[in-house]
Amino acid sequence: MTRRGRLGVMYDRDLPPEGLADFARAVEESGADDLWVVEDQSYAGAVSSAAVALSATGRLRVGIGIMPAPLRNAALLAMEVATLARVFPGRLVAGLGHGVRDWMKQVGAAPASPLSLLGETLDVTRTLLAGGTATLDGREVRVDGVRLVHPPVEPPPLVAGVMGPRSLELSGRLADGTVMAEGQGPGRIAAALEHIERGRAAHGRPHELIVFTHVFVHDDPATVRDATEAAVTEFEAFLGVPRAEVHLAAGDVATALDRIGSLWDAGASTVVLRPIGPEPLSHVRQVLTALQRS
Repeated sequence: MTRRGRLGVMYDRDLPPEGLADFARAVEESGADDLWVVEDQSYAGAVSSAAVALSATGRLRVGIGIMPAPLRNAALLAMEVATLARVFPGRLVAGLGHGVRDWMKQVGAAPASPLSLLGETLDVTRTLLAGGTATLDGREVRVDGVRLVHPPVEPPPLVAGVMGPRSLELSGRLADGTVMAEGQGPGRIAAALEHIERGRAAHGRPHELIVFTHVFVHDDPATVRDATEAAVTEFEAFLGVPRAEVHLAAGDVATALDRIGSLWDAGASTVVLRPIGPEPLSHVRQVLTALQRS
C-alpha cells in the first residue's frame, strides 16, 4: 500500500514528559510527517510539549491535539501560538476543542455555552494570528482592541477537535481542519465530512481532516486482542458505539496498513497513530517500513 496522506504519531499522555524529545527525534528519523502532543487534564501541558518537540527536531510538523478552549484566554492563546509559529515557521498545527466537560467542571472552567466559547476563541485567535485587531463582546469571549506585537509571518493552521454535528459544522466554518478522536472508522469519517462541508460552504477554504487511530502490530491474534482490550473498552464507552465499530489499526502489518488506508480512503488528510503498549516506536517503525517498501 502506498501512502495516500500524511502520517503522524502521537506522544501518548501516559508517557513521561522527559522522554518526549528523544521520542520526537526517533519519529522524525523513522520518516513520519507529524508528531502530535495532547493536553488532557492533569497530564502534560500542550504548548510546552510542542515547544520541546519542535526544538528537538528539524523537519517534523508538530500538532497540538488539542488544547481545551475553556482553559485558554483567547489573547494568551494567540500569544503562545504566535511565539511557536515565529520560532518554528511552517511546523505547527494548533488544535482547540471543548475539553471534557467533567474535567472542565473539576477546575472551575466549564462555560455556559461550549459551542459559543469554541467558536469565539477560534475567531479571536485567527484574527490575532493574522496580525489584526480583535474586538469582541461575545457570549463567552470578550476582548477590546487587542493586537499582537509579534504576530507570525505565517499564521499556523487552527484546527478543532470536535465530535457532535453542530461542532463539526462550526469547525468547517471557522477552523482550518478538524481532529477526530481515536476509534472512528470510515463510516464516521463520512458522516463527519457531511457536517464539516456544510460549514465550509460559505468560504471554501482548504480543510484538513486529521484522524487519530490506535496502532498495535503483531502476528498473533490473541496477543492483539489482549493488548487492545483496554482501548476498545474505553472508546466503546467514549463514542457510544458497539465494540465491533471501534476502529483500530491492529493486527499483522498488512492488516494494520489496510486499516490505516481505509481512513485515508474515507477522506482523512492525515492519520495519526497512537501506539498501544510499552514499546510504542516498534509499531510505528513496522508501519513506516512497510509503507516505504510498498
